[in-house]
Amino acid sequence: QVQLVESGGGLVQPGGSLRLSCAASGFTLDYYVIGWFRQAPGKEREGVSYISSRTGTTYYADSVKGRFSISRDKAKNTVYLQMNSLKPEDTAVYYCAAGLLATMRPRPYDYWGQGTQVTVSS
Repeated sequence: QVQLVESGGGLVQPGGSLRLSCAASGFTLDYYVIGWFRQAPGKEREGVSYISSRTGTTYYADSVKGRFSISRDKAKNTVYLQMNSLKPEDTAVYYCAAGLLATMRPRPYDYWGQGTQVTVSS
């Protein structure tokens, strides 16, 4: 059974850090692009970052560039999103997804996790 499971969300103060994990089971991430997306209440789902497992290419949305870092542990079949200097506007449900196209658009991704809540508030 193909599955992506996110973890690591929570409540953090502005300026704090969190590390999200996206663990895959039932398939290998070796040939996929893994993207992180987020969706705040009343807003559309937006791309945050992606990493290509084949090429190692990474990409970040302008809103998170310099603060977030995406990485992959091949042995654990897991992708991480390190989030530093968090701001209240980063508050959202964060999703990971796997697909074959390197894009920040959510539609082309084939597999999705259930999401993890990140709340940045004092």
